[in-house]
Amino acid sequence: MILGVLGIGYSFFTAPKTVEDVEKILAADSHHNGGHAEAAHHDEAAAPEAHTAVKEESHAVEGVNGGHDTIHAETAVVNHDNHNEISHEAHGAEAHDAHAEHEHHLKHVLSQLQNKPWAGVYVAALFFMLISLGALAFFAIQNAAQAGWSPVLFRVMEGISSYLIPGAVIVFLLLVAGVLQFHHLFVWMDPDVVAEDHLIQAKSGYLNGAFFLIRAAIFMGGWIFYRQYARKNSLAQDDATDNSFYKKNFKASAAFLVFFIVTESIMSWDWIMSVDPHWYSTLFGWYVFASFIVSAVTVIAMVAIYLKSLGYLEYVNTSHIHDLAKFMFGFSVFWTYLWFSQFMLIWYADIPEEIVYFKMRIENYNLPFFGMVVMNFVFPVLILINTDFKRLSWVIVMAGIVILFGHYIDFFNMIMPATVGEQWFIGAGEIGAILFFLGLFIFVVFTALTKAPLLAKRNPLIEESKHFHY
Repeated sequence: MILGVLGIGYSFFTAPKTVEDVEKILAADSHHNGGHAEAAHHDEAAAPEAHTAVKEESHAVEGVNGGHDTIHAETAVVNHDNHNEISHEAHGAEAHDAHAEHEHHLKHVLSQLQNKPWAGVYVAALFFMLISLGALAFFAIQNAAQAGWSPVLFRVMEGISSYLIPGAVIVFLLLVAGVLQFHHLFVWMDPDVVAEDHLIQAKSGYLNGAFFLIRAAIFMGGWIFYRQYARKNSLAQDDATDNSFYKKNFKASAAFLVFFIVTESIMSWDWIMSVDPHWYSTLFGWYVFASFIVSAVTVIAMVAIYLKSLGYLEYVNTSHIHDLAKFMFGFSVFWTYLWFSQFMLIWYADIPEEIVYFKMRIENYNLPFFGMVVMNFVFPVLILINTDFKRLSWVIVMAGIVILFGHYIDFFNMIMPATVGEQWFIGAGEIGAILFFLGLFIFVVFTALTKAPLLAKRNPLIEESKHFHY
């Protein structure tokens, strides 16, 4: 966490403050790219030679016209002066337009580079918060389905979901900072942009700061309320003489899943898709869900394996790990299906307002864009398709690390192109943000795991779960 804070602080400190800073950065980039500065110098050197050639040609013309009468000479002088004046004005207008365009470009790049530290923090904050939300949703699914295999893992799921509270608070503060214009990750929050953009103006009934924060507060409040309520009932069931608390959790979980599937979709539009306010995909809510649910199941498996290696979770066996690995495999395939469905349909239709989303990412984010497909689909499928491998802890951990890194890159690809544009790289800010939120996540989750017994001993299905073998 300390290293993370230092990395984040460094990224904010070194972010350009003025247009002059941007010019220096672009000049340095141009120098490193090679050839550009040399070509510009060659053009400047060639300019005086061209001007001399024009002067010599003018003298030749004067010599040819020397025998003309005075009237023609005077007319020629007047026309020449008028031509020079018009040319000078046209050249001045072009120079002014070029200068204005250059200034606009520099301001745009300045905005992107100032967004970069914020975007790095936002991606990591959102990613870890959604992992805890995914663990909570998976817990609710197990309760609502009355699954017999998973109760021995309930306390692990509850522990991971404990990060939802601090994680949601941090993400909400970042959203508030956007509304207050501390950062410009959401361009539709900038009144200057809205004033010149008719499409965003048409969406202002939905995309406005007050309604945006109200929705966020309702979503986060509902998720946290269910988490606290379910945790309270789960602990109370340990000392109960009947199954009343279990039944309460069953009903609450079914209701929560309805609330979750609606709010998760809207959340993905608000917090992720709206960074590209001109673009939309009707598949986007499912796509985001697939990304963080597979990450959540992966974390559940890795935490369970770690606790088992320390001598805890005595009733967790290879069959439980095998089932978690099956979910990792299944959700990885589900994510790939949604990724390909969204990409293929938009790419094949080739509608300009839709294709711009992928065009930007393929041209400027080629490595992370296609690299995440390898990490999120090719690698886990090739490894986890083998039944025996699903029972080997070291294989699950190895595959899990790749999956988690791949889905972080997935969120990176969703946020960065719209907020940072071409000025992206994974530097101190991004690495620092990952370290900080990873450290906070580990601290909160493992603190929560120490607060209660790791076995939900009075769950009606606990005996079935203890003796689960596949």
